[in-house]
Amino acid sequence: MAFELSRSELREVAGYAVACARPALPIFERDRPNDRRARAAIDVAQAFAEGAERTKAIRDGAWAAHRAAQEARDAGQRAASEAARAAVAAASAAFVHPLPKATQVKHILGAAAHAARAFELVAGDDPVVGADHIARSKVLAGPAVVEVLRRYPPAPRGGGRPGELLRQLDASLR
Repeated sequence: MAFELSRSELREVAGYAVACARPALPIFERDRPNDRRARAAIDVAQAFAEGAERTKAIRDGAWAAHRAAQEARDAGQRAASEAARAAVAAASAAFVHPLPKATQVKHILGAAAHAARAFELVAGDDPVVGADHIARSKVLAGPAVVEVLRRYPPAPRGGGRPGELLRQLDASLR
């Protein structure tokens, strides 16, 4: 059964996702300096968090960043791909659905998990670096984000290493 999810709560969630994703943006831009799609996705999500309307531009930005992530992955730029996936998740946060499904947790915490994975990869696949970003992401989660998160079931299984990081953050916030 659906529940209430206010526009202000969506803005809080989007702002949180942006704060988690933005630190990984330099990883993407270092490897793909002429590609602005990840930055654009983060910027439209930030605008929504700050009061702009939730428009098709946010979805378009998410899809464009998704294509950028795929292209980076295909080019062997795994860290850049994860950083772009963090941008996708940041934009997607504006569209969290008020349905009690575990998959919605990815919209809330996915930016943090993918950014943490990008940092791990840059550091030679060091899980301590990912854990550090998850710890910083936990601190960034304000009461409204935690309250929204608690309306959903725990994060779903799967998703590889980003999924593990997502579940770690989820468990630490509940």
